[in-house]
Amino acid sequence: MSAALAPPLPDRLPTRPATRDVDAIAAELDALYAEVRSDLGAADAAYIHRVVRVQRHLEAGGRALLLLARYRPALVGGTALLTVAKVLENMEIGHNVMHGQWDWMGDPAIHSTTWEWDAASTARSWKYAHNFQHHMYTNVVGKDRDLGYSAMRVVPEQPWHPVYLLQPLYGIAMAAVFEWGIALYDMELDAVRRGEKPRAQAREEIVALLRKAARQIGKDYVAFPLLAGRAGRRRALAAAVLANVVRNVWVHTIVFMGHLPEGAETFTEEQMEDESRGDWYVRQLLGSCNLDGSPLFHLMSGNLSFQIEHHLFPDVPSRRYASIAPRVRAICERHGLPYSSGRLGPQYRSVARKILRLSFPGGG
Repeated sequence: MSAALAPPLPDRLPTRPATRDVDAIAAELDALYAEVRSDLGAADAAYIHRVVRVQRHLEAGGRALLLLARYRPALVGGTALLTVAKVLENMEIGHNVMHGQWDWMGDPAIHSTTWEWDAASTARSWKYAHNFQHHMYTNVVGKDRDLGYSAMRVVPEQPWHPVYLLQPLYGIAMAAVFEWGIALYDMELDAVRRGEKPRAQAREEIVALLRKAARQIGKDYVAFPLLAGRAGRRRALAAAVLANVVRNVWVHTIVFMGHLPEGAETFTEEQMEDESRGDWYVRQLLGSCNLDGSPLFHLMSGNLSFQIEHHLFPDVPSRRYASIAPRVRAICERHGLPYSSGRLGPQYRSVARKILRLSFPGGG
């Protein structure tokens, strides 16, 4: 992370510290980052290998039970196991592996350059859209494409259009097919129309997506249902659909809770000019929100429940976020910065109110 990655903060914010404090914040967070990175070792490697092993066993167990989907207990158990496996693979494994959190191990099987996850998006397009665009321009209106994904009005600065009256409804549909919406959105086909992206690159990405989609559809909706036999294939197909929908809704929920609840700040492109390293850190703090919960909740959220820590240190292994969160909170308290965190229920209601309010004109 360099100073070039640090966008500026709005002078209007009463929470923005003075320049000298920003430098001190950067020094403290840099020191914390260096300390954690230097401490990575066998326990961390054992953790990710264990999570991958458990996920694969859960998926294998779920797939095996669904071969007997004609029997209700096998159908229910297989659907549950497959759903948990898909959530775990997307959140704690895929997202974090592709952030490079485990590259330090030098394991080619668990590396950001080789991992291809169980989702519609290709790893290549997702890494550019998420790791670069979202993490560099976090909560910058007009630059952070994850702010509403151009489909929803989530900040008052976005011009209102009558279509936003429907966003509380189409937002639900968006959650159900989240992986497919993200896969298409990340390709930025609108940039081709504006002349900002070469057509050859777009064609290459479309072909890659079609190949990935064919594999995903073939595996979940054709091959395994057929293996369940004539008596069980419809149930096995329904189970795969349900597992993917539940996974999509859960991922959508956790993603939207990270930067949209009340208390999360947004920024303008002008405020990014001459941003220092300390400013970049503070923008991540002000633009991110954590979710409180149990260790199991944090695991199933991919530790994105520690969204603040993740945005400060995106390449630090997720299992470390829980231990460094109290120290990040203490740094915030020393420098008079807010540390936004709350339970899922209240945060969800906060986001829902915002989406409903901003579906109408105004809302500032």
